[in-house]
Amino acid sequence: MKETAKEKNKLGLWTSTSLIVGNMIGAGIFLAPAALASFGSVSLLGWVISAIGCFFLVKVFGNLSKLVPNVTGGPYAYTRRGFGDYMGFSIAWGYFLAVSCANAAITIGFVSALSTFVPILSTNTLSAVGTGLGSIWLLTWVNNRGIRTSGSVQMATTILKLIPLFLVAFGGLFFIKAANFPAFNSSGTSLFTALSNTVTFTMFAYVGIESATIPAEKVQNPQQTIPRATLLGLFIATVVYVLGTVSVMGIIPSAQLKKTVTPFADAAVIMWGNNARYWVSAGVAIAAFGALNGWMLIQGQLPYAIAKDNLFPQIFSKENKRGVPYVGTLFSSVLISILMAMNYTKGLVEQFKFLVLLSTLSVLIPYLFSTAAYFILKTKSGPLKTNEWIQCILLFAVSFSYVLWTIASAGQQTIYYGFLLQMIGIPLYLWMAAKKESSLFQ
Repeated sequence: MKETAKEKNKLGLWTSTSLIVGNMIGAGIFLAPAALASFGSVSLLGWVISAIGCFFLVKVFGNLSKLVPNVTGGPYAYTRRGFGDYMGFSIAWGYFLAVSCANAAITIGFVSALSTFVPILSTNTLSAVGTGLGSIWLLTWVNNRGIRTSGSVQMATTILKLIPLFLVAFGGLFFIKAANFPAFNSSGTSLFTALSNTVTFTMFAYVGIESATIPAEKVQNPQQTIPRATLLGLFIATVVYVLGTVSVMGIIPSAQLKKTVTPFADAAVIMWGNNARYWVSAGVAIAAFGALNGWMLIQGQLPYAIAKDNLFPQIFSKENKRGVPYVGTLFSSVLISILMAMNYTKGLVEQFKFLVLLSTLSVLIPYLFSTAAYFILKTKSGPLKTNEWIQCILLFAVSFSYVLWTIASAGQQTIYYGFLLQMIGIPLYLWMAAKKESSLFQ
């Protein structure tokens, strides 16, 4: 009876899928068609390449969830198993900071979307900061109610955010005009450069594909649920991304699309009239709110996983009576609140924007090491037949090359500061390693 109650308090297939889809599809996708219009129709090819590359990543994460079952931490846990404590810690450190910056940016997106209905939020800094802090701490409370509660919120917000996206993505196909599509490559650069830039941009829309692997201990039958949820999440997101971009590009003339900051809303107005702008704006707000909820769930689980391995202060391994690592959740919310407030503080806006840019790289590095860890753990799992060797090498080579290409396209400055960000964590690791070593001799 106890086991049944425990299983009921875990994430099932659809809730795990909603965690993945909800974390991938934030407010940013509502702006993506306009951002990609400057590259031309080649951006559609960028979506396809990213989808194919992510399919191989999905297979990697699915296989890793079987090779390293029932272990919280996702990319951190896989990297630690493959490369040892330091690389595991380094990956977790960068990932944790990246998610913090991303959550701050998502909060700002949420407040911005609400300003359509509450105009004062776009003119009054105090109101904007207060609303942002209110959303952060409301979801902190939700996440501390237990993973089933936060999972239910995630499921509801994911369904609600998909409604306007699906309506524009599928309904827009009937309003497309071929003359509206931009030239194939209007970036002013070579085809390879344009494609590299669009692949990097579109890849960031798939960040979150690993979400179900991080709270693995809280997932029902994780060895089956995680691979299925990850593949299903990839499929849903890809349909929304590709068809949504095709529809918006085909509905709004290229010159107008490059200048708009509300492409999905503009397309909806053309399709159904002025009132459609409001329900698309509501979709943006719900998308941001749901993504913030999902990433806060992830951010609380990560310090918990590291602390359990004695690579982070032990206080982060504490759980409340509902099994929530509340210390990590509270600490994360404080950090998000500070970073979010930076955006509304004169003189700190540029620093905040830089942190968000930097955080995108810090999410890709764990993907790179996860693919390498897969190869190591797979080859160590036992004797492999010839076809298993071929599959292992192919899966590693394609996924590793794809992520490496995406990182290389992020720009030299981003990579440089991303490396420094990783190095900043070394003193903390040395301190924890020393404590761990000294405890062995007591």
